[in-house]
Amino acid sequence: MQDLSGASAGKPSPSALMSGWISRPDLARQLGVTEDTLRRWNAARSGPPCIRAGRKIFYRRSAVLDWLEEQETSASRRKRSGGRR
Repeated sequence: MQDLSGASAGKPSPSALMSGWISRPDLARQLGVTEDTLRRWNAARSGPPCIRAGRKIFYRRSAVLDWLEEQETSASRRKRSGGRR
């Protein structure tokens, strides 16, 4: 049995399945950085955590928000301590 979206009953539609995730190109656009920057951050383990599904890279939206909050906290600590580390 299918619902109006074309998904079978009991199975999430593809858009519902990925609702908590964002692709690398979309995240790069939203952050205003390049995909290469996200690749470098991943290689340096300094960016938001990501997963690979085949050739695609995805980021959990909640993990990106957590990472952004950590960046805000780190920046405020640097300001209080008088500069860069």
